[in-house]
Amino acid sequence: MQNRRIGDLDVSAIGLGAMPMSIEGRPDEARSLATVHAALDAGVTLIDTADAYHIGADEVGHNETLVAKALASHDRGGDVLVATKGGHLRPGDGSWTLDGSPAHLRAACEASLRRLGVEAIGLYQFHRPDPRIPYAESVGALRDLLDEGKIRAAGISNANPEQIREANEILGGRLAAVQNQFSPAFRSSEPELRLCDELGIAFLPWSPLGGISRARELGSSYAPFAHVAEAHGVSPQRVCLAWMLARSPVVVPIPGASRPETVLDSLAATELVLTAGELAALDASV
Repeated sequence: MQNRRIGDLDVSAIGLGAMPMSIEGRPDEARSLATVHAALDAGVTLIDTADAYHIGADEVGHNETLVAKALASHDRGGDVLVATKGGHLRPGDGSWTLDGSPAHLRAACEASLRRLGVEAIGLYQFHRPDPRIPYAESVGALRDLLDEGKIRAAGISNANPEQIREANEILGGRLAAVQNQFSPAFRSSEPELRLCDELGIAFLPWSPLGGISRARELGSSYAPFAHVAEAHGVSPQRVCLAWMLARSPVVVPIPGASRPETVLDSLAATELVLTAGELAALDASV
């Protein structure tokens, strides 16, 4: 497994997005645990979660608890960087709401610490900007948590270039990661990716295959991905992740999965080498 950097840590070049194991359509716990264990067996050392990955209002942190259980029951669980997030909420009616207040972020971080069973969270990310709260106040809460040792690294999610620069300044140059949506179907985060490359900040694309509902259709939606996949005898999804890794050394995709076989196919993208011509064709197709 190839490695990349998040802050001062080496992590697997592809991480595991654990969200599908806790939201609508989630599998039973046994399959979820098997999925995480398959990822660990294959060399994954980055798992992304959030306190908002759940369904009912009475199960906040479902995904964090599941991830903690999976790590505790595997002999390599202690080698994993767990990235979680706060500031996005699910009231339980299917909607998503926001609370970027420093008080909420501190309380959310403390709750995540308890669920994950750790003294410090490896990477804590502000999940989504709250228009009611000045961005500097939300990021300032992460700075304080970092200074207090509650978190080992700070990140932001769903941010624009101005917010990335502001967050990095507030954090004293310690912004470790930016997690934005990025895929062949969603390219509007190109400016953020380029800025992260310039600043040496890890860029974690979420839904890198287009999301749960679109991932299976990637090859039919973008013919060049299917053509390159056929030439290499692999899946279009694997080609997509290899293309993404080739964009910049700061890119660390976190494809979601809820099946062991899906995890293994995604991770194999680190060994797929695409030619300059293939990369150019894929770029042109999106």
